Amino acid sequence: MKRYHLTTFGCQMNEHDSERMKGMLESLGYSEARARDQADLILFNTCSIREKADDRFIAHLAEAKKAKSERADVVVGVGGCWAQSVKEEVFARFPFVDVAFGPGQVHKLAEFLTSDSLTAQGFFEFEGFTGRLPAKRAREYQGWVQISVGCNCVCSYCIVPSTRGREVSRPSSELVAEVQRLAADGAREVTLLGQNVNSYGRDLSGGERVSFARLLEMVDAVEGIDRIRYTSPHPKDMREDVIRAHAEVSAVCEHIHLPLQSGSSPVLKRMRRTYTRERYLDRVALIREHVPDCAITTDIIVGFPGETEEDFRQTLEVAEEVGYDGAFTFIYSPRRGTEAATLPDRVPHEIATERMARLVEVIQRRARERAQRFVGRTLEVLVEGPSRTDPARLRGRSRHNKVVNFAGLAGPGELVEVEITGATSQTLSGEASLLSRLS
Repeated sequence: MKRYHLTTFGCQMNEHDSERMKGMLESLGYSEARARDQADLILFNTCSIREKADDRFIAHLAEAKKAKSERADVVVGVGGCWAQSVKEEVFARFPFVDVAFGPGQVHKLAEFLTSDSLTAQGFFEFEGFTGRLPAKRAREYQGWVQISVGCNCVCSYCIVPSTRGREVSRPSSELVAEVQRLAADGAREVTLLGQNVNSYGRDLSGGERVSFARLLEMVDAVEGIDRIRYTSPHPKDMREDVIRAHAEVSAVCEHIHLPLQSGSSPVLKRMRRTYTRERYLDRVALIREHVPDCAITTDIIVGFPGETEEDFRQTLEVAEEVGYDGAFTFIYSPRRGTEAATLPDRVPHEIATERMARLVEVIQRRARERAQRFVGRTLEVLVEGPSRTDPARLRGRSRHNKVVNFAGLAGPGELVEVEITGATSQTLSGEASLLSRLS
């Protein structure tokens, strides 16, 4: 039996795609190797959102080159967004790579492995959903569901449209059937994935054309599904019906990831985000109105070309006002082929780094303050396994997407009630209630 080793970089969509690669490979008779030096097939599922992702991947790729020099029959494959973004040069730069494929061509990996070809091959067309491939899930009680691929937005800094193509939605009936299979297989939490989930269904027709809010209701109706999450929405498309679903649809969790990117309207305009600071804050106000306890997390880019101290001050103001429960913060990284990479007035790295430190202080302070609202409450926690910091305790996640470390007895996939006794900016701690198991 041949063995494979797969390394994944990047977002939840890549994690989903990697589960599908594993499922496809195991349907071909491969088994998973624990280490690269034990594998007949060395695979990478790559990300190209930021320069650091490129650098990390290329360092790992050097290990694959070494393995191939020692065992000539090893097959090296590179998939994902980085492969798509450098499709014209991947084999010239890395001649030891045998097969390369973009996110829309994962199924072609099976075609390559079952062919008699001895030459390197690349597959880079935008076609097919990886969500239609078999999967090997990392956790039986959780499942990723790809509701769409691609993106129709034209954010000036983003490489995704060129690596994943135009937005295409999967039919709602197909998605409900997939969730039903997941539930029958033990999943009780599903995460709906798309580059812009809010615009789901607009390209469909007939009975399959349903709104994202309606899709949430359809998934909620599947027996056995206790929690529904999704990522990522776009503020320009965040409508009241979706926000109301967090209050009215029982399985939809009280957490919304709402990317800000910048608190300055002029910077947002250069980013081509198509909303203003005022529109964003209006969406936040609507969330607080309908779901007062909702956790809000975000993405923020620091040091975008032309960002002034006043622009950055406005970002700090929004962070203070919203009081995020958490945030992914990044220093701007130019991406090949994007409009932003050609913009003048680059922010010096030392200034961007200093601004990042100030932003992180605000984010963490406000997140710590926000987290105190949970102390003294009892929260439903989905158990994931042992705590990463103390194996004698358990680790799980609340409906607000807060990590909870607690004392108690339960297995992965169980729902328990936990009395919260402490809170930091990132995690909660507590004790499982007596007779706390909900399942």
